[in-house]
Amino acid sequence: MEGDDKSESSGLRKRRMCSCTKDDFLPEESFKSWGNYVSAFKQTPARLLDRVTTRSSLEAELEVKARSGGQMKKTLNWWDLIWFGMGAVIGAGIFVLTGQEAHNHAGPAVVLSYAFSGLSALLSVFCYTEFAVEIPVAGGSFAYLRVELGDFVAFIAAGNILLEYIIGGAAVARSWTSYFATLCNHQPEDFRFQVDGLAKDFNQLDPIAVGVIIVICIFAVLSTKGSSRLNYIASVVHMVVIIFIIIAGFIKADTKNYTPFAPHEVRGIFKASAVLFFAYVGFDAVSTMAEETKNPARDIPIGLVGSMVITTTIYCVLAVVLCLMQPYDDIDVNAPFSVAFKKVGWGWAQYVVAAGALKGMTSVLLVSAVGQARYLTHIARTHMMPPWFARVDPKTGTPIIATIVMLAATAVIAFFTDLGVLANLLSIATLFIFMLVALALIVRRYYVSGVTTEGNRRKLVVFLVLILASSIGTSLYWGVSEDGWIGYCVTVPVWILATVGLWLLVPQARAPKLWGVPLVPWLPSASIAINIFLLGSIDGKSFVRFSVWSAFLLVYYLLFGLHASYDTAKLYELEAAQGKTYRNVEEGRVPQPAAAAEEDKTVGADGGNAL
Repeated sequence: MEGDDKSESSGLRKRRMCSCTKDDFLPEESFKSWGNYVSAFKQTPARLLDRVTTRSSLEAELEVKARSGGQMKKTLNWWDLIWFGMGAVIGAGIFVLTGQEAHNHAGPAVVLSYAFSGLSALLSVFCYTEFAVEIPVAGGSFAYLRVELGDFVAFIAAGNILLEYIIGGAAVARSWTSYFATLCNHQPEDFRFQVDGLAKDFNQLDPIAVGVIIVICIFAVLSTKGSSRLNYIASVVHMVVIIFIIIAGFIKADTKNYTPFAPHEVRGIFKASAVLFFAYVGFDAVSTMAEETKNPARDIPIGLVGSMVITTTIYCVLAVVLCLMQPYDDIDVNAPFSVAFKKVGWGWAQYVVAAGALKGMTSVLLVSAVGQARYLTHIARTHMMPPWFARVDPKTGTPIIATIVMLAATAVIAFFTDLGVLANLLSIATLFIFMLVALALIVRRYYVSGVTTEGNRRKLVVFLVLILASSIGTSLYWGVSEDGWIGYCVTVPVWILATVGLWLLVPQARAPKLWGVPLVPWLPSASIAINIFLLGSIDGKSFVRFSVWSAFLLVYYLLFGLHASYDTAKLYELEAAQGKTYRNVEEGRVPQPAAAAEEDKTVGADGGNAL
């Protein structure tokens, strides 16, 4: 009989994993009936105020992990993370966009564009690293923003994080098709099908990109460690090809091609830099693997910072090589390195380059698949997205449902959307998120509920507003004034004075326990300014598309995400108050046992009302 019970229980578990009901997507009280939903919707203003002004806590984010029904396996070390970092980043950006931006905007000065984008990315890496060490969960920047800037800001960022990964994966998959065509001795566009009835930039269908994404999906759902090993092998081959490109490229170099160095002057350099930020997208995927890292305090700083320094160096050298091989206005915009070797008389080398590029893009797709699924998993754990997405398979230890859903969306976009459209939209979403993470780091260091005085809190708000306003002013002035300089004489000093004021007049309320960003507040303040400045170099159509997406996110949040996350938070508050848990979901809002409260005073509270 007992065996029958076990069999029946096992069968129920299997059916539950394989089937879906309404409760898998909307299990909260607000969606139990139409009457409940109407009642909840009438409370939207009050609930929105609650979510805007509520911060999560470190303990809450760690507790949220239990909602997946399984634990992710701790299998990664710093060596894995370095290769994941390079595998996540070195791909379509350097092998495709280098040619596009050198040809269209920067000329040989594209190396400076890469250096400036790399500086911005490195500043963001430092901010991500402190958060990943201090909050080792799969939620990445979503979890960090939820802790420091509140539920609502975290959701808006979450939508853009998911957009970033979907668009980034789609762009890389389409670039994979271009280089595969050159490997087969065809033109980069030959393997796509043009449909005249569709709009321009959306009328070249790419079935090969879809097939590549399906294969990547299979690897990503099977094993994180297996994905790491595959990425490691692919990245080693990739590095060998990159070394070949550098050596062979310098052999065929002609210094005459470096004249003129900056045909479109400084504006062309920064315009290219904003687009080339695409080439650095992906390193944040490493931070989502903190939950699967054996020793986050040691492994994550080495993995993140090390991979970014190596990547930036490689990018700059490759950019120099490409522009020495060909005049900038002759560079092919689809497969620049392959075509460059063909034009200098080394036709055989184009196949080596194409094979290496394919290896690199495959690594990017694989690491992106791993990272984006973990973002969606943690977002769904908070019920801002349906909790069905948060399930972790007990056998593989991977979020299978989240992986499949994200890659399915990526495949749809990759099937018909042009790379140029994807690159600009991706840069906006990424720069916006990185700016928010830098802002959240300043808040984390300078504001702790119950520790920061009201006077210091007000000064912090004033200085942050001035830093943001001056950065936005600089970006806007750059975007609308091609030759002006007077505006910078106002905005730049305001940024400097605001950062100095924060540094001298507001004491830090929290010191990092394990690893901290150096030069606070200067480093995160510079990250905010640079990220916002680069936004000023992106075209207007991309901002329109970004606004449409943001509007969609807001509508979804007001209709569903707000009520689901509100109900979930209140449910866990009730359980905490009844003694079922000893860690509140929204710290500072729920009674705690005396021992737990005393412990929180000792370690420093993470939560409270949002700044």
